[in-house]
Amino acid sequence: QVQVVESGGGLVQAGESLRLSCLMSGVTNRITAMGWFRQAPGKEREVVSCIAWSDGQAYYDDSLKGRFTISKDNAKNTLYLQMNDLKPEDTAMYYCAASTNFFRPFGPRPSDFGYWGQGTQVTVSS
Repeated sequence: QVQVVESGGGLVQAGESLRLSCLMSGVTNRITAMGWFRQAPGKEREVVSCIAWSDGQAYYDDSLKGRFTISKDNAKNTLYLQMNDLKPEDTAMYYCAASTNFFRPFGPRPSDFGYWGQGTQVTVSS
């Protein structure tokens, strides 16, 4: 099984930056992709950004591509999400997830990801 643990969330002011980290452990040899998702109160979980574990091909939600950057360190089994110019509407629980399924670079779906972390809260105040 695969364990996924997020960290790095917190309370920041609008315009500030934050970097989330996700450490993956366990049996990781079959991981094809990792991703970040978020869910705000009263809203559905949405894709933020995903990345293929092998070649680094990445997907971003169109509204976030200019501010968020996903990256990975395969040797450390670690995924990152650099979030710049944070806005109040970015406030959400952010989840890291890992997939052993086919990676859809232009349309990853939460259902493709079978291993999920507990989430890390990001709150952006104005």
